[in-house]
Amino acid sequence: MDVLWAGWRMAYIKKAGAEGASKQPCLFCATARLKPGRRNLILAKTPRVLAMLNLYPYNVGHIMIATRRHTASFSELTTEESLELTEWLGRVEIALRREYKPHGFNIGLNLGRVAGAGVLGHLHWHVVPRWNGDTNFLPTTEGTKGLPESLDRTYARVSKALAAMDRRPGKRSRR
Repeated sequence: MDVLWAGWRMAYIKKAGAEGASKQPCLFCATARLKPGRRNLILAKTPRVLAMLNLYPYNVGHIMIATRRHTASFSELTTEESLELTEWLGRVEIALRREYKPHGFNIGLNLGRVAGAGVLGHLHWHVVPRWNGDTNFLPTTEGTKGLPESLDRTYARVSKALAAMDRRPGKRSRR
């Protein structure tokens, strides 16, 4: 049997257990204190929203958009947070369409451990670009995903696409 090495997944697997996850500080709260940059994968942050690459992406261009305020439920969002989150979902969609030309997207969130939330208690959306044929034998039969681009390259491309949106007339929002 052939083996595809994905050693970078071990860090995630070690943290993913229920005991380990409860001892870890909230990813989004800790990250929101940092300045945007390639090293921490933060693409943008505003007073209400954080946009960052997923360190363990399902596909190239997998971006997470979170509230800056630690909240676990839609019912706890302010009107301003709801509007800005929706605005950033649109901005990220535009940037990914321009840079990667995907055929579609999976956009969603998981509320609670049983729903599949990896970061409990902090509302966040996943934006995952999809292409016709991007699922092949690896994920279907081997449970492994091959990604054709490094996170550094993805960061550079998406960051450039978001910055270009800020320079055009009639831009969607501030960064």
